[in-house]
Amino acid sequence: MDVTEMLTRLGIDRKETEKPGRNRLELLMHQHLLTVPFENLDIRANVPILLDLPMIYEKVVRRKRGGGCYELNGLFAWLLEKLGYRVRLLSARVFRPDGTPGPEFDHLTLLVFDEQPLLVDVGFGDSARRPVPLDGSVVSDVSGDYRVMPAADPDAWVLEKRQPGEEWKPQHQFTLRPWILSDFMPMCIHHQTSPESGFTRRMVCTIATETGRITLTDEGLTITERGEKKKIPVRSLPERRAALQRWFGIRLV
Repeated sequence: MDVTEMLTRLGIDRKETEKPGRNRLELLMHQHLLTVPFENLDIRANVPILLDLPMIYEKVVRRKRGGGCYELNGLFAWLLEKLGYRVRLLSARVFRPDGTPGPEFDHLTLLVFDEQPLLVDVGFGDSARRPVPLDGSVVSDVSGDYRVMPAADPDAWVLEKRQPGEEWKPQHQFTLRPWILSDFMPMCIHHQTSPESGFTRRMVCTIATETGRITLTDEGLTITERGEKKKIPVRSLPERRAALQRWFGIRLV
């Protein structure tokens, strides 16, 4: 990895990362979410995704693309390690609409050891924009409130989210057992190929903004600004390509 090139992709000057600490980690996470979209365009185009860090680097950094959780969090962990952080890859089980957790390795999230262990995630779409400690304290940003609490299962934890006026809802469940990137490959293949995977059924490209989020799906473009949503129809392939280039900086060839 060329760290300077990676930081440039995130819109960060190398000098801004020279001082260690929570502020640096928050800057890296914040800028990643604002510049690198979560997207499944390769899956929809039947382009195989391999969990090979140099290939992911080429895609995200040099081709200005985004990716899924395995790609984005895997690459971000590599960057953090290059900057001197101790990082652990964690397997997370995403909660289904019925309130039950999905399978192991359904999602890749990160545990970063800074002044205290922190849950860090740049590959879950609309989720926490700041590191979340494991002590139950609440972290708030424009997308909601977040906390990590002990799960019902022994030795497991749950990331919870709360919107204004709503109750806490679980997002995903994880243990602190360390894994390597290749451990996630079977589920990565599942998400690319299974008709039961949401990534094979529906296109999504989404990116955070300072005050909300921009999301493109098969149904159209949704611009969320301070909680208010504006929907714009996107009816054709040329319109979709134009939207990808305008809002996400993605040029499909």
